[in-house]
Amino acid sequence: MTTVGDFLIERLSQWGVTRIFGYPGDGINGVFGAMRRAPDKIEFVQCRHEEMAAFMASAHAKFTGELGVCIATSGPGASHLITGLYDARMDHMPVLAITGQQARTALGGHYQQELDLVSMFKDVAGAFVHQATAPSQVRHLVDRAVRTALGERRVTALILPNDLQEMPYEEPARAHGTVHSGVGFSRPRVLPYETDLQRAADVLNAGKKVAMLVGAGALTASDQVQAVAEKLGAGVAKALLGKAVLPDALPWVTGSIGLLGTEASYKLMTECDTLLMIGSGFPYSEFLPKEGQARGVQIDLSPDMLSLRYPMEVNLVGDAAETLTALLPLLTPTTDRKWQSKVERWRGDSDKQLRKRALVSADAINPQRVVYELSSQLPDAAIITSDSGSCANWYARDLQIRVGMMCSLSGGLASMGAAVPYAIAAKFAHPQRPVIALVGDGAMQMNNMAELITVAKYWKQWGNGKWVCAVFNNQDLNQVTWEQRVMEGDPKFAASQDIPDVPYHLFAISIGLKGIYVEREEDVAGAWEQALSSDVPVLIEFKTDPNVAPLPPHIKLTQAKKFAGALLAGDPDEVGIIKQTAKQIVSSVLPGRGKGA
Repeated sequence: MTTVGDFLIERLSQWGVTRIFGYPGDGINGVFGAMRRAPDKIEFVQCRHEEMAAFMASAHAKFTGELGVCIATSGPGASHLITGLYDARMDHMPVLAITGQQARTALGGHYQQELDLVSMFKDVAGAFVHQATAPSQVRHLVDRAVRTALGERRVTALILPNDLQEMPYEEPARAHGTVHSGVGFSRPRVLPYETDLQRAADVLNAGKKVAMLVGAGALTASDQVQAVAEKLGAGVAKALLGKAVLPDALPWVTGSIGLLGTEASYKLMTECDTLLMIGSGFPYSEFLPKEGQARGVQIDLSPDMLSLRYPMEVNLVGDAAETLTALLPLLTPTTDRKWQSKVERWRGDSDKQLRKRALVSADAINPQRVVYELSSQLPDAAIITSDSGSCANWYARDLQIRVGMMCSLSGGLASMGAAVPYAIAAKFAHPQRPVIALVGDGAMQMNNMAELITVAKYWKQWGNGKWVCAVFNNQDLNQVTWEQRVMEGDPKFAASQDIPDVPYHLFAISIGLKGIYVEREEDVAGAWEQALSSDVPVLIEFKTDPNVAPLPPHIKLTQAKKFAGALLAGDPDEVGIIKQTAKQIVSSVLPGRGKGA
């Protein structure tokens, strides 16, 4: 007998699904029984928490371009998925969530673990969310959920009552009121009309100082982005999700933009006369040109993202690679390289500034140095993930990406707790590639420590143990602490910001991984070398200084006043803050200042 659960697994396999992340429970037992009966169809990855499973599904989609799938039981299992699913939704990733539900005869009876899951998922999976009621309905529900997720790059959800999962599967009858769906989806070629491409080319050709901003939508268009930049003599800034679009070795690539960005990217935007934005939903308009300063062209697959951050003159709905390929012949090569040379000088100045800041001494370790030392040691084809928080500042500014590398983080949602599940999903998807996760101690305590157990459970089947988790241990919820000071003018609220000192490296050792503890700056480079050469997954714990400010590329007067007000109001870390901020600023303005300053 083929059950509904058996059909579901077979159908997902026909759609090309090879891996599902999740956690079991009695509300979804029928599907798990089907997975057991079909061991060669789909691999199940048991996470420690359903939220982490959803993050892994989102990361799988990011690092493969495929559908990410997560599964959970009814009630709390389903509700635990929500945060990770919102991560996928905010970053336009195709993810399918499959959850159990109580028996159909119990629904509406205030039954144990009975939640209105359709309503609960309606926002995060609004593109398609349905609860099955009959075996013959499951075929078209699966097909539509998968096709919608892939075609619209959205989150979808399928809810299966537990009694339905064990019932014999029935094909839909040839009768009125039935639906007969099929498997298969090919991505279309999405390309603007030639007249619109010419309009865009006219704007870009007229520009004397062209700035480009690339995001995740340009990750598959690296060659075209580089060709356009070289033809127009442009500078290119990268949104966080577009960090891997271009290698940082290109001298006119200014790095990240925004609060986590570089001075070069800030100047690029404030002085350009033309803006070309490609596949980016970068949210902070104050870091783009002033309205009216620059003529704009934007390329995006989603019409609702066009002209959203800056009023563009030409809006092109299209795939980045296809659109740029069609646009390139219409662009006039510039012979004037003054603008690009200026951008390259800004980039050089930013590199020097970041290096000096990274090498300033701190108590105990300057967190910038952790990423600065990693950058030069990154193995070829490495995959790097970052958590949200202050570590994302160092990931954004100090990590230099080379050709062939991949990297990502929770972008639109900016959720804590994504780095380790992202890194696990990356290793499952690309087991031969080295993977490095950069994580703050707040996220480790919140949920990432538990997922190290997942690493311990599975790493031997990956084929190699090149998996490293770097923890920035500063006993402070550091990003929020600095936001309180700079944005609100409030001193640090120790009751909300101080967190316990946990020996993360010892926990790793206790579960069979390798642990390294680093508390001296002169040991940082050697510790990275040791971790990256290990054949066993490593947790490397850096004791970092919370008083090293994640300085933005441009400090506004209002921010400076609020920062000063926070100190005058009696910040508990006042002495350390003044000391470290002075060192960072001095290293930026005085030549030759750096290590030991």
